[in-house]
Order: sequence, then C-alpha cells, then structure tokens
Amino acid sequence: MADPARYDWSLLRSFVAVLDAGSVMGGARRLGALQPTVSRHIAELEAQLGTPLFERTGRGAVPTAAALAIADAAREVQAAAEQLSHRLALRSVARGGSVRVSASHVVATWLLPGVIAALQRDEADIQIELVASDGLSNLLRREADIAVRMVRPRQATLVARKLGDVPLVAAAHRSYLRRAGTPKRPEDLLAHRLIGFDRDDGIVRGFAAMGHAMTREQFAVRTDDQVTYGRLVAEGAGIGFIARYQLALWPDVVPLLPALKVPSLPCWLVVHREIRGNPVVRRVYDALAQALPPLLAAGA
Repeated sequence: MADPARYDWSLLRSFVAVLDAGSVMGGARRLGALQPTVSRHIAELEAQLGTPLFERTGRGAVPTAAALAIADAAREVQAAAEQLSHRLALRSVARGGSVRVSASHVVATWLLPGVIAALQRDEADIQIELVASDGLSNLLRREADIAVRMVRPRQATLVARKLGDVPLVAAAHRSYLRRAGTPKRPEDLLAHRLIGFDRDDGIVRGFAAMGHAMTREQFAVRTDDQVTYGRLVAEGAGIGFIARYQLALWPDVVPLLPALKVPSLPCWLVVHREIRGNPVVRRVYDALAQALPPLLAAGA
C-alpha cells in the first residue's frame, strides 16, 4: 500500500459523489464534472489505496467492502475540507487591512470625512489612509489604492468609474451681499470684490469665454489653495466660485446668478486594475461609489 502521506485526498470528493449517487455518471452530475474525469479520479484513488473500490455493473457502481470500510472516514474528510474552505472564504471577506485613498483637498476636507466615518461604523476592521493632494497621485506606483479625481486617467491599467458631474456656482456670504449688493447680471461681477486664483487661470479663462477680458490683478483676494478659497467665500471676503454641494456646509452662503452657466467638473473614482479584486479595497471602493454621487450632486 502507498504511503498515506502521498495520498491525493482531493480524489475523495469524486469517491463520495459516486458512492452517494450509485454510479459514475450520477457522481459526475452531482459534481458538475465530466464522466471520464470522475472515472479517472476513482482509478487514481484505487491505485493509491491498492484495492478496488467499486464493481461496475449494468446498474451502476457497487461499492466493495474496502469502499464501505473507508466511506465514513472519507465523508468526514470531505466535510472538514468544505468547512475549512468556507471558513477561509469568510476570512478573506472579513479580513481587514489598510486602504490608501487619495483625493483633492476640497473632496478630502468637505466630502470624504463623513463618508469615511460612516464606513468605519460598518467596516471597523478597515484602516483608511486619506491623502489630501491636488496632484495626481500615481496609482501605477501604488502611492494610493483608490483615487477620487476630477480628471479621467488615460492609463490602460487603471479602471475609472464616473461618479457624476460637480455643479459649480457663483456664491457669496449674506454679509458681503448686504454690504456690496447682489449682482443681477454676469457682467455685474466685475464691479464686485472677486475671489480668484493666483497662478491658476481657470476663472480668467471663464470670464474670457463670456466675452469679458480680465486679469488676475482684478481679483481682490487670490489663492490657489482650494480649501482656503472656500473658507474665504464662507467668511464674506467676496464673490467666488464653489461646488454647489458646499452650500449645504455654509447656510449663510447663497448661490448667485442662476442663469450663469459655469461648466461642471466630472468626478472619477479610480483604482488599479490588478487590485480592484482585493476584497478590502473593493469594500472601500463600493462604499465610495455608493456614497459620493448623491453628495456631489447635492442641490443640483
């Protein structure tokens, strides 16, 4: 008889299936396998044990005395293997770990904290590393596992899911409007204290598209930090352009000029193709994909 340590115990699955079904064909059906494959498994197990396990008859496969002698043990081994497989599957789903999420300063400051707090209540075994950066974190170099970006990546190894469009609006604090009045037309903005960017020319180009030439020197306050920019609007420093969802954060900041068409920003959820199947990364990815779209579109 062969050394038991060299037995291929995976063959027991086919053995138990044939034993319970009463035929090789019936055992193959139970396993969803091909009949020749199950026949080969039985032959291999018989060779390992050094004794026949079934007598083939016109009615099927009749177990020998040797088969009946090992039947209970074989079922116990199979049950233990299935239980182990089930526990490992549950552990792979439940196992925690760290997931690194990169997002712009605005999203990381105003949107993600609430989403992450809710995620932590549901997924206490997951640790989140939040990277607030307006630069494009390099997912290819694994500087982040997941990124929330306003630009769609072009690399084929990255998978991008569009979460929605972020509406932008001209807005100001009520205290500023009480002092300076409320603009009625887009061109009225040029007579107000405007909050603009320092090196970024996005707002200047936006005014140029409306037919109004202006320079950065016409901004009463300038900053390229998006979080600081929002706080300046919220403190009444002048009129600025913010995401509509930020209005819910500052009740006394009101939108202006509803007819003014400010281009929206697309928002993408990005993950590396190789790790999107990681169960821990996937849980965080799915949570962000569900929670962010309604927040991004708030008040649209």
